[in-house]
Amino acid sequence: MKLRQVSDLSDFSRGHWLRELLCRGEEPSHVQSSPDGQHLLLLQKSRLPTLPRVVAFQRHSIAGADLERSWQPPQPALVGLLFLQSPVVLDSWVLALVWEHGRTEVWHFVVAVGWQLLQTLELCQGARARVVSVCSQGANLVWCEERPPLGAHSDMSRCAFRFCVCARALEVGERGVRLGTVRIVLHNSPEYQVLASPQHVFLVPAAAGFATTSKFLLIWHPEKAEFTITAPSAGFIHTKVQRSSSESDFRKLLLGSVGLLSGFAPLDIHTSTVSNSGGLLLVSTKGSVSILEPDGTQRHIFDLEGGPLAQGSPVQLKTFGSILACVLAGVLYLVNQNSGRIIEKEVLSMKEVHFLESQGEDSIQLLSQSGIYSFSFSKPEDSSRPEPCLVEMVFEEACRYYQRRSLSSSKLTVEKLKKGGTFQAPVVLAAILQHSLHQKQKPAQSLPDTYAKLLSTVSLELQSYMSLELLKTCVVCAPESEVESYCKELVEQEVSRILQSDMDKDNLAYLNSVFASFPKAAWKATRSCLQLQQNGDGLLVARATPEVWKKVLCQPQLEEVGQNGMVPLFELICASFLRFKPKWLPSFVELTQQYVSSSWSYSSKEGPEGRVPLYKRALGVLARKNKHSEADDEMELELLLCSKRPKAVLQALHLLIHLKQWQRVVEVAEKFSKLSPLLNKEIFITLLAEFAQHRELDTYLDRLWPLCPAELTASDILTMVLQHLPHSQKDPVPFSSEGNQLTVGLLKPLLQRVVQRPSVQDEMYSDALQSTTFPPPTPPREH
Repeated sequence: MKLRQVSDLSDFSRGHWLRELLCRGEEPSHVQSSPDGQHLLLLQKSRLPTLPRVVAFQRHSIAGADLERSWQPPQPALVGLLFLQSPVVLDSWVLALVWEHGRTEVWHFVVAVGWQLLQTLELCQGARARVVSVCSQGANLVWCEERPPLGAHSDMSRCAFRFCVCARALEVGERGVRLGTVRIVLHNSPEYQVLASPQHVFLVPAAAGFATTSKFLLIWHPEKAEFTITAPSAGFIHTKVQRSSSESDFRKLLLGSVGLLSGFAPLDIHTSTVSNSGGLLLVSTKGSVSILEPDGTQRHIFDLEGGPLAQGSPVQLKTFGSILACVLAGVLYLVNQNSGRIIEKEVLSMKEVHFLESQGEDSIQLLSQSGIYSFSFSKPEDSSRPEPCLVEMVFEEACRYYQRRSLSSSKLTVEKLKKGGTFQAPVVLAAILQHSLHQKQKPAQSLPDTYAKLLSTVSLELQSYMSLELLKTCVVCAPESEVESYCKELVEQEVSRILQSDMDKDNLAYLNSVFASFPKAAWKATRSCLQLQQNGDGLLVARATPEVWKKVLCQPQLEEVGQNGMVPLFELICASFLRFKPKWLPSFVELTQQYVSSSWSYSSKEGPEGRVPLYKRALGVLARKNKHSEADDEMELELLLCSKRPKAVLQALHLLIHLKQWQRVVEVAEKFSKLSPLLNKEIFITLLAEFAQHRELDTYLDRLWPLCPAELTASDILTMVLQHLPHSQKDPVPFSSEGNQLTVGLLKPLLQRVVQRPSVQDEMYSDALQSTTFPPPTPPREH
């Protein structure tokens, strides 16, 4: 790509004057060229001693009368310069000058004659109307006009909705120009800037608009007679059909959506313009460039460098085919709209430039003080078709890989990587990919012998990639009835592919979007990748490889999680279990713990258990459910118990006590007391405290007393019982009528059991006490 000068402005009519205007600092506030590039319009603001004016220049020094219009403030200003196709002469254009008070001048350029005024028309119906924005959509003019209220002291809330969006056909024929009837598109609306694409009209709220109405955009579809209300940042899209003229009221249009829209954040728009594909290009004050499609969806393209944009800093955007050109602060960015990759970044020597219309899509034309410059896109010399996206991805990934490991401060680019001979690995892989991916399109060129071995190694991966691309094509082209089956297969392949690659932030964000968009397909894909199934005993088993388990249990850094709601893969899978197979979730957590215990040591901080235990991560997913039910309490118990951790078991025991499920309390105590003496002691002390407070456990005493730890003495038991006796408001009496007091008779079996069994000290010295001779004989002396 090379920037070269194609004109020094001498090929324009009055080119010396145009050059003089640009060179002496009178930069135009607006520059517009005709679609064929033959006419150039300059709109200059008022700057003493000159008046505001619009001047037309013809390229190739076409002879004829010139067009120059100026006006004296406070006369109505010029608000629109519109080139319209002329049906009278082929490849000829007419120019419409729209003034603020609605007067429209239609000019026609004739070779050897020059600019001629065809007719002057009144665009607005009311004498008090004021045009604030205008555009051309096909053969129609679409504009937003202000209709001031009649009363001098009108309600301010009504004054905010004093604008009206109108449309009117403009027909240019042999007998002159004729305006059609006025069509009210939207009335009682706030102020909008209207921007037209070939099929749609975008309504962007004005910067000084009403706070409530600056939270969404409107898209008008003239052929379908419908409006799309969209708040891109919140993902809100709503379409409403206008069945009659009565439904063109702004308030009726928003009826049913006001509650949702009021809670959204205001739009962040610094600059907006229409692309050649029909979308609306938006630049935020933070420097983020995105495109709003006519269906209301928004797609991020790339981010400008330099941080937030100042209020007055101009950003110019223009699309040429699939290339987006952007100029900010003297820097030209060329970006691939589809991938968001910066193709070229050029620091311009000109102070200020303006985009002009280009005949083809392979070059960009810029107007500056010194002339017109062209930026051409060079094609590969060895092939007429561009490189496959996969080849580009190879070089981009190689750039990131080598940059991370480089000690040099200079930035490595794709172009440097392709030209330089230092790094051969991406060049070799790119050659193999080009050879393989173009085999069906042209005769395959022979590869060097040194590449053949690598080709045989990656052949299976290449086949998987091509089958995946074929499947994506089937999804796009398939009828609606078959899309679901294709999506399931596509999701399964994508989940399997990501689980076999590095689980970085980008892959994790992609998995989050897959699970959110195709939850059922993602659940089936997860079961397939982990090979989850029940064995003959009804137990859940998994036959996943250790590498897949590591991806599942990978827990990113805290700063990588929580952005846009992104959660780790383990949490995604747990949420799928809760949605589609909740009974399997405790068994899955138990399986993961078995893998962790066999792969990492218990106290290792490198493993997933070194940060947050897996059962707590699963409990976190359960806590994020919108509605809580009794089944969730049961699930919480199962997750706590399946971990077999002392703290979790005690937490589950307290939860069962709170729910007064005494049968399960005893069962849990009997089962988990066998795990460790310390846990056995904690469980018994907890149950002894409950026994002292109420009589719910009296029927289970014959099962509780065997759990008493060996180191507890009778005095220890009596002390704990006295500590947990309930405090009564009345004076204690020997015989209570309530019948719920603790008696010595209930404690007697436990105390007898403790007293009758041998103490720990007795067991330690039992061998010595049972010896036949005491004291032991003296050992023989050594001489």
